[in-house]
Amino acid sequence: MKKKRVIVAMSGGVDSSVAAALLKEQGYEVIGITMCFSAYGGSAFGGNLPDSLGRRPNCCSIKSIEDARRVAHKLGIRHYVLNMQKVLEEKVIKNFCQEYIKGRTPNPCIRCNQFIKFGALLKKALSLEADYLATGHYARIVKAPSSKLQAPNYLLKKAKDLKKDQTYFLYRLKQRQLKHILFPLEDYTKEGVRRLAKEFGLTVAEKLASQEICFLADMDYRQFLKSRKIEIKPGPILDKNANMLGQHKGIAFYTIGQREGLGIAKGYPLYVSRIEAGENKIFVGKKKEACKREFLVKEPNFIIKPKKNKIALNVQIRYNHPDTLAKIDILGNKIKVKFLKPQFAITPGQSAVFYDNDVVVGGGIIERVLD
Repeated sequence: MKKKRVIVAMSGGVDSSVAAALLKEQGYEVIGITMCFSAYGGSAFGGNLPDSLGRRPNCCSIKSIEDARRVAHKLGIRHYVLNMQKVLEEKVIKNFCQEYIKGRTPNPCIRCNQFIKFGALLKKALSLEADYLATGHYARIVKAPSSKLQAPNYLLKKAKDLKKDQTYFLYRLKQRQLKHILFPLEDYTKEGVRRLAKEFGLTVAEKLASQEICFLADMDYRQFLKSRKIEIKPGPILDKNANMLGQHKGIAFYTIGQREGLGIAKGYPLYVSRIEAGENKIFVGKKKEACKREFLVKEPNFIIKPKKNKIALNVQIRYNHPDTLAKIDILGNKIKVKFLKPQFAITPGQSAVFYDNDVVVGGGIIERVLD
């Protein structure tokens, strides 16, 4: 019987390496592909950067490509490097810059999953006659019981290790993609994955996880925006009564809820509560002024289409923020969300993801706060 073929997105980290090892152990024909976004570390940043900005290895570095190649050799699987620089620039980096210019705070990891990993790479995997694409994400895909006629074929659910759960970044997946995706780490904790890496004899067992946005490496995002030659204009920082308190360095350098770097001494902490990009103004106030209840979501995607337009679900407004009960009102291609209790720093540009217990219902991009 012919083995089922799986393409594994190998970043050179411990998670994707163990995912590949587990799949091979389970009897799949495993092929590793590492995505390369900029082999020389400069072009993805819009210019030549000092060496000091790219010293720390990340999931796009030559060091990480070599780590993935060594793991593939250890496992006895084929390994290829795929240049994804163009799609990264077009689908992720341009949006990243445009959103900050508009005073919004984007999440490039969500767009990377949508357009690169489960877009371009999945398409490539299927063209290579693979049955599945696998990644090292901490999430679960469960086939829905056939008795539920109205249910989707597949459910996306939170991982066993809730501290590492990454479903927030995966809410834009669709049914046609879910049937071709495997998450081998769905039932493992991070500690368990490291133990497995040692048992498999993988050199990346103790490799630190990459925390930064891959195309930033060691750069602060503000430094990155400057390297892209984006026009930045200073402007006023105001309180809720429009009294001028100071001057900002450009709205792209601030986000809702930000406390540091305001340059204002008031005797109590101040937080960014509102950004008006059209007027180039930033408003600040006490923490309670950055706490809101109601907002509008655009570009919705539903893995499970709700049967009613008005429902109650748990909503997560950024990664590592607890999902919290809210009322959902579906208004065509927009969704109005109203929390039962005010939440700190509801931020335009970030995603709001809807959960029914541990099942991802869907989500969308926060367009604007309404209260």
